[in-house]
Amino acid sequence: MGRVYTTAFINRPVEVVFNYVTTASNWPEWHLSSMGVNAVKGKSLEIGDRVTEDFCVAGKRGRVIWTAIDRRAPSYWVIRGEVEGGGGGTITYNLTPEGKGTKFEREFVYKMPNAFLDIIDFLFIESRIKKESSKAVSKLKQVLESR
Repeated sequence: MGRVYTTAFINRPVEVVFNYVTTASNWPEWHLSSMGVNAVKGKSLEIGDRVTEDFCVAGKRGRVIWTAIDRRAPSYWVIRGEVEGGGGGTITYNLTPEGKGTKFEREFVYKMPNAFLDIIDFLFIESRIKKESSKAVSKLKQVLESR
């Protein structure tokens, strides 16, 4: 299992950050791996909601179906994804108010579809995913603070 953890302080209220990051139609604006999402524009995902996302992670293109599995607005949100062709993962957001801003934490835990790819992930892919995730969270901060 791979694990990628990223965090940032975002100078926006926790409710604003939560509503933005849990709205799948916003993902391509800030997450560089998100190539497109078939989601209702402006709708924050509730438990049981499903969306399909086209992605490019560490140079690999694919499609994933995400399902919201937990939600405790405005502080906690979890989605589970199943990648076409095998594999999948879970993304968890923890948001904590800090002064007038928000401590945003994102954890991505994933499993490759087979043992061979687990080895390739360990040797090459996970470090790229960590860099991409760090850039995405920086972009999220930039997008939200510029509004």
